[in-house]
Amino acid sequence: MTELSALASARIVVAELLDGGVRHVAVSPGSRSAPLAYALAEAEAEGRITLHVRIDERAAAFTALGVILGSGAPAAVVVTSGTAVGNLLPAVMEADHVAAPLVVLSADRPLELRGTGASQTTEQMDLFGEHARFAVDVPAGDDPQRGVRTALSAATGAFEELPPGPVQVNLAFRDPLLPGADAEFPAASDRRPFHFAPDPAPIHYDAPDGLAEHRTLVLAGHDAGPIAEAFARAHGLPLAAEPSSNARFGPNAVGPYRLLLDRFGPESAEPLERVVVFGRPTLSRPVTALLARQDIPLALYEPVPVAWYQPGRRLERPVATLRELSEFAGRAPEGWLDTWLLAGEKAQHGIEQVLAREPGLTGPDVAAAVWAAARGQLVLGSSNGIRDADLAAAPTREPLATVHANRGLAGIDGMTSTAVGVALGSGRETTLLCGDVTFLHDAGGLFLGAGEEEPDLRVVVLNDQGGAIFSTLEHGGLRGGYEPAVERLFGTPHTVRLDALAAAYGVPHRAVTTTAELDAALAEPVRGRSVLEVRCSRDGLRDLHARIRAAL
Repeated sequence: MTELSALASARIVVAELLDGGVRHVAVSPGSRSAPLAYALAEAEAEGRITLHVRIDERAAAFTALGVILGSGAPAAVVVTSGTAVGNLLPAVMEADHVAAPLVVLSADRPLELRGTGASQTTEQMDLFGEHARFAVDVPAGDDPQRGVRTALSAATGAFEELPPGPVQVNLAFRDPLLPGADAEFPAASDRRPFHFAPDPAPIHYDAPDGLAEHRTLVLAGHDAGPIAEAFARAHGLPLAAEPSSNARFGPNAVGPYRLLLDRFGPESAEPLERVVVFGRPTLSRPVTALLARQDIPLALYEPVPVAWYQPGRRLERPVATLRELSEFAGRAPEGWLDTWLLAGEKAQHGIEQVLAREPGLTGPDVAAAVWAAARGQLVLGSSNGIRDADLAAAPTREPLATVHANRGLAGIDGMTSTAVGVALGSGRETTLLCGDVTFLHDAGGLFLGAGEEEPDLRVVVLNDQGGAIFSTLEHGGLRGGYEPAVERLFGTPHTVRLDALAAAYGVPHRAVTTTAELDAALAEPVRGRSVLEVRCSRDGLRDLHARIRAAL
């Protein structure tokens, strides 16, 4: 069999990516991956694919992950050999737990150079272990078609009993790595790859007749989707929806639900009888405690295999059909929904009263304002930002934006890069809400090389000069001289000037300190990249949450 040249092999890879629905590829520069880079550049010139060049492999991988979230289509990331591949691990881990079809194309040395001490050569195959749905090592000169095609099938969930997720195609290339001297680059085309991001919209579901009555709560976790709202509405049940569920809207949604769960405990006048779960609840300890109860039946809607838990490791009974779920949940008895809605309205009012008495802006203030103003795509950073939205963001009548968050492993890795990818993949205005530590962790996500596509992305940074979330946990209650250690090791205080950082990347910056300034800034259109810094203090945050609980 005739050995394929490196560029011929790379062109086959690109053709398979296109056949598999990949329209966006994040590329980091490197010599061994040059054949892939040239083949992709040819496809982009012909208008068949869009490339996003990033010098940092971690940023490239999270950009590709964001493209998947924003477009709903698979995306790929291309890196050279060596440590470049290792930098992809955080994004691959996240993609694993959220079932995102991320295709890793890692370039490698040919077999004869492995294990010889050749530069940038290590064991790359199966580097991602159990986090990859499939991995294949394609020897130099071999036809990669079958390996890439199988990888795309695994990534997109074509394998039975296996959810979608990340895959690795490790491609060995032998010199020469460049196009031949007589090669000609394709003429530029006016065609542009598609963006796919449908408007969020309610859906309809009819509950079957003859259902028994149960005091059931519908709990919508991350990525539950609007079916959770439709199910709650059809059965007349209260809906407790996390912000990234994309179900936090409609007449049955209760905003501050996590503060009300104790009121419907086993000793209350109207104890909760059943819980129906959509998606993956991750945010609050009251919900975790609820799902750990063994005195009430729990059901999890699972129409397809999911990646975020191992079978048999949770208390909820998996239910594959809505009909069976309806029979489990039943209809609400008279007054059950009204009781929750009234309690939710009072709780929302109580929270707003407490926040109105604060001397300056707080995290819940900012989250509520961003929630109400965001359109298109909204990305919520891990840590306090998404929790503040869960606490204070009032449910809307209809969805105003599609909400994303890296809740697979709930880390702060790559948040800005993810949001950039969401904006590029969807082609829509995007807002990212995050804390200052999250922002600094991925400051390089702001970097765009000259000529790279500009996303319409507003980054709202709640800057309280450190990690505020730990003060709301047990760490914040430590005394006896531990306070300085807690501040240094968990608070991680800093004095970074975000305006200077943004200026270094050529990104417009604006700082606000009042509600009026914040609302005015959020009302402006999102055009290109910008950083909106909300300056506040984290002093007294633990007491603020205590006052909110006391007010209820």
